[in-house]
Amino acid sequence: MLRVAGARLLDDRDRGGVRAALEADPVASCMVAARVEAAGLDPWRLGGEIWASGSRLEGLCFSGANLVPLRGQRGAIRAFADRARRHGRSCSSLVGRAELVLPLWEELAPSWAPAREVRADQPLMVLAGPPRIAPDPLVRPVRPEEIDRYLPAAIAMFTEEVGVDPRAGDGGAGYRARVSELISAGRAFARFDENGEVVFKAEIGAMSARVGQIQGVWVHPARRGEGLGTVGTAAVVERLTALGRISSLYVNGFNTPARRTYDRIGFTQVASFATVLF
Repeated sequence: MLRVAGARLLDDRDRGGVRAALEADPVASCMVAARVEAAGLDPWRLGGEIWASGSRLEGLCFSGANLVPLRGQRGAIRAFADRARRHGRSCSSLVGRAELVLPLWEELAPSWAPAREVRADQPLMVLAGPPRIAPDPLVRPVRPEEIDRYLPAAIAMFTEEVGVDPRAGDGGAGYRARVSELISAGRAFARFDENGEVVFKAEIGAMSARVGQIQGVWVHPARRGEGLGTVGTAAVVERLTALGRISSLYVNGFNTPARRTYDRIGFTQVASFATVLF
């Protein structure tokens, strides 16, 4: 193990301990747990590193495309911040439990470039079981040959939600590859209208052994107000229930219509996330 400024880099010898720690908080750790279950702790296969603080993994943090603090007291947060400063910022966001992300950002803000946006209040919501309302029978998995019809909706959702065009930088090759991966895995869902245009979409962005995290919920602007987002999301929940997974998602606290939608489906808040966007 490599020790840097109080934090250490874990490897596959630590896999059992890490998985046990993640299973203790399955909803909040879903994004990282799904990666660890599939790839172990080798950084090349994992697409990032798992850092630890404390002899019993009292502190854990994932560092990859996103920086995700998973557990730890203030001392662990300081250790992770120090290691992150040494590495330099390569992540596009900090995301995770608000009680971990916001102190980590407090440590990093003086030395990292200004954040584009800090979303400090994002209710983390859960539904363990089928939806409370009838799902939309027209929502189905997107087929690989439909990617060119699905992709414009995915780009519109990302731009609307994150505030940047996902095609920036590489012309969209990376984002197309990620969307294609979700489609191939059967984790992208849509309702197409009679002209073949997407009017609702959502994805299961991460799926661990216990939890599926729903993301990218979007309704075509011309069809908003018809309830498509509610019954469409319910259809994705129904799919996760059939797969034996708990459904989860997080939503911006200021997005009152979305929160009402998820309440109607049966979601309840279990924690708060925060996201720092760069």
